Amino acid sequence: MYSSFQLVFKYIKYYLAASNGKGHGVHSPFVFEFIKNILNDNEKYSDYQKVESLRKKLVHNRTILNVEDYGAGSSSSKLTRRSIATIAKHATKQKKYAQLLYRIVKYYRPNTIIELGTSLGLTTSYLSLANPGATIFTLEGAPGIANIARQNFKALDLRNLKLLEGNFDFTLPAVLYQLPTIDFAFIDGNHRREPTENYFQWLLAKSDNNSIFIFDDIHWSPEMEQAWVHIKDHASVRCSLDLFFFGIIFFRREFREKQHFTIQF
Repeated sequence: MYSSFQLVFKYIKYYLAASNGKGHGVHSPFVFEFIKNILNDNEKYSDYQKVESLRKKLVHNRTILNVEDYGAGSSSSKLTRRSIATIAKHATKQKKYAQLLYRIVKYYRPNTIIELGTSLGLTTSYLSLANPGATIFTLEGAPGIANIARQNFKALDLRNLKLLEGNFDFTLPAVLYQLPTIDFAFIDGNHRREPTENYFQWLLAKSDNNSIFIFDDIHWSPEMEQAWVHIKDHASVRCSLDLFFFGIIFFRREFREKQHFTIQF
C-alpha cells in the first residue's frame, strides 16, 4: 500500500496529466457521451438522500463487530474488532464515487450486477436504487458486516438484492455458474494483484459487448497498479477509463482500436 504522501503525489501527477472532466479533446463519441451524461450529471437525485441519511446514522453507531477478514483473498481468516462507525468512515465508498456508480447504472440499465465487497451495503444500495429492475448479487466475506448490510437493505426496502457470505474464491464462481452474462461488475473486495486478476478472468468469461467492469483503488498500491495495467491491456478490453480511484473497462466492438483515457474526476 502506498503511503498517504505517495497517494497525494500520485493524484497530483494524475490530475495534471488527465483530460479535463468536460470532455474537451476527447475524440471518442462514446467516451464524450460518458463524460457529458454521467460524469457531469449534477442532478441531485432523491435516492442520494436516502442512502446518505443511512450513512449519517452508521457513522455514529458505536456497536462493535467481530470482523472475519480474509485479507485480500487469503484462504484463511483473522478476526478483528471494529465499530460500525469506523467501518462506515473508512471502509465504504465516499459518496462522490458511490453516486457515480449510481449514475452509471441509471444510465446504462444493466440487468445483472455483481458487487465484490458489500461492506455495510451503502454502495450496494446505490446500485439497487439506480435500477430496481436489475438483479444484484453482492458478496461479503465477513458475516458480522453482512448482517448489518441486510438490516440496511431492509431499512431502505431494497428487494432486488442477493447477498452471499464467504470467501470470494468460492462464492464468486458459484454465482457465475448460474448466470449467462454479467452486465455490470464492481470489484471492491481485494487489493492484491493475483486475486484481482483472477476475478477479472472469471468475470470476463461471462462478459459481452455491453458489459461494464469497474475496479476500485487501482492506484492504491504497486500491486493494484500492476493488476490495472494487466486488465486494461487485455485483448478483450476495447476501452478503459482511469479516474484515479476507479478504473472502468468496456468491451464494445465499435472501438476498432483499443483506447485508454485518463480523465479528471
